[in-house]
Amino acid sequence: MEITCTRCHQIVQADNCYCPACGLPQLVYSAEAVPGQAPPERWTEAVRDASTLDWKAALRAALMLAVPAGLLSSMVSPMGFLGLFWMAAAAAGAVTLYRRSQRPAWITLGAGARIGLITGLLGGWMAFGISGGALFVERFVLHQPTQIDGLYKSLFLDTFQERAQQSIAGMAPSDAVQVQAQLAQIQAWMLSPEGHAGIWAFGFAFNSVFLLFFAVVGGVLGARMLARNRRPEV
Repeated sequence: MEITCTRCHQIVQADNCYCPACGLPQLVYSAEAVPGQAPPERWTEAVRDASTLDWKAALRAALMLAVPAGLLSSMVSPMGFLGLFWMAAAAAGAVTLYRRSQRPAWITLGAGARIGLITGLLGGWMAFGISGGALFVERFVLHQPTQIDGLYKSLFLDTFQERAQQSIAGMAPSDAVQVQAQLAQIQAWMLSPEGHAGIWAFGFAFNSVFLLFFAVVGGVLGARMLARNRRPEV
């Protein structure tokens, strides 16, 4: 059964005690009338706008979980392949920490998304910085470029060469010669120090965008889970 919020007139599911749009507590009616039982009282306390955030508290909650999530999502972590999960879980946890520190009745999905956004920004930059710093230390401080070069070759260079050969195979000989010359220039750039740095930076930035997206999703899910079956305290 669906009801309509008395403030914003949005549809509210029967198992939700708060409007998902504005956060207004909803009255809960019993399906059976019990003799002698008083009818439910109307909510009379001032209701805080569930869509607003105390940014100082939100940043504090996000930072507490974004740092470990960024570390776990970086390339130095053996569990880095689960980075999307770590970031989504960190955002959902940040929403929970924020609610416990501020004690609002609940927060809207939009507010949860904003907490997830700052968690993703902090965690994504943390993962980016740690991964880039690890490459720098391994190559220039420890002087161990073999592992980095092997990873670079398997991830980027071999893939580029394979796709280049596939694209040339279906071309006419005259066009293939020209395209092959252009691809050779690109490959030479990829083998240069500038190419190494640029492609690694692009890869880390691309990964950070995915981490940011999943952090926003985690914030929304965290707000949603806190809202479900939450009953107003009267």
